[in-house]
Amino acid sequence: MEKIYCQGCGALIQSTNPDEVGYTPKSTLDKESVLCKRCFRLKHYNEIQDVSMTDDDFLTMVSQIRDTDGLVVHVIDIFDVNGSMIKSLPRIIGNKSVLLVGNKIDLLPKSTNKRKLTQWLQATANEAGIKVEGIYLISSVKGYGLAELTEAIEKYRNKSDVYIVGTTNVGKSTFINRLIQQSNGVNDVITTSYFPGTTLGFIEIPLDSDTSIIDTPGIVNKQQIAHYISDNDLKLITPNKEIKPRVYQLNDQQTLYFGGLARLDFVKGERQSFVCYFSNDLTIHRTKLEKADQLLSEHRGGLLSPPDEKSLEILPKLTESTYRITDKQTDIVFPGLGWVTIPSGNVTVAAHSPKDVNVSIRRSFL
Repeated sequence: MEKIYCQGCGALIQSTNPDEVGYTPKSTLDKESVLCKRCFRLKHYNEIQDVSMTDDDFLTMVSQIRDTDGLVVHVIDIFDVNGSMIKSLPRIIGNKSVLLVGNKIDLLPKSTNKRKLTQWLQATANEAGIKVEGIYLISSVKGYGLAELTEAIEKYRNKSDVYIVGTTNVGKSTFINRLIQQSNGVNDVITTSYFPGTTLGFIEIPLDSDTSIIDTPGIVNKQQIAHYISDNDLKLITPNKEIKPRVYQLNDQQTLYFGGLARLDFVKGERQSFVCYFSNDLTIHRTKLEKADQLLSEHRGGLLSPPDEKSLEILPKLTESTYRITDKQTDIVFPGLGWVTIPSGNVTVAAHSPKDVNVSIRRSFL
């Protein structure tokens, strides 16, 4: 079959996977000018839609712009920093200046200390070897923080292009749509000046006659639980409003199940609080540790749900990691799902998560 390329972004057209670059329905292939779904939505509805790409594929693609001038805006999900920060970013982009943007700030409790959160993000970026010019907390949905970010982009881009990068599910598309509106003050800028179409799989949205905002496909991070569950379950575990902390007073030898997707065992320590930060729609179930395995085998997908039937077909088995936590205010993080804060410390816990969705420990930023 003859190869067809998108007239907008230059991506190779395919009709098999709607989540990957170049997708278009088969019914459009006979048209004289073929657009991928992403470019079609952009041209006709002024909407950027994210598509996914592996780290290696993205590295191959981005090598085309590695040595060009430009500012990189790295969008991460505040609710899933560990899963959405791209550790390989310096290798991918070279020496470009970076602004780190924490999106979905509206999902955190209003009591969140934003100065402390910013300092923690700076330390996390430093640990990953990502040198950033500034850190900005925003909500693409609510518009919070975008005016300040827009000023920073204009300052640091130095009249060059702006590359927007991020993993899938960080809200990058909503961010770009907001940013365009914020920068230009109009909603139809895309349709009035469209189709520079230079780099394969990228979409360029003109800022002026010489420079553009360049949207890049979302990188797939297989450590995020989102890649192992159904779309319906993803909606359940993804917060869409401010999360309400749920506090459980636990004795040792008790277990908390987060749906049937993950679990935390309180193995040893004095009775104390476990503060849970998950989507308000995700059910948390407490049981005795001695009954935990039996509960999972008998009630996963029922009492312990999600997962639904579709997720159960693709979800890896749970693997266990044991931690001795001595410090106060420590978070146990389940990437893409949520975290549990242990305020008092001096406990031994065992965290169970799907294989490859690696649990991590961090100093609490709340």
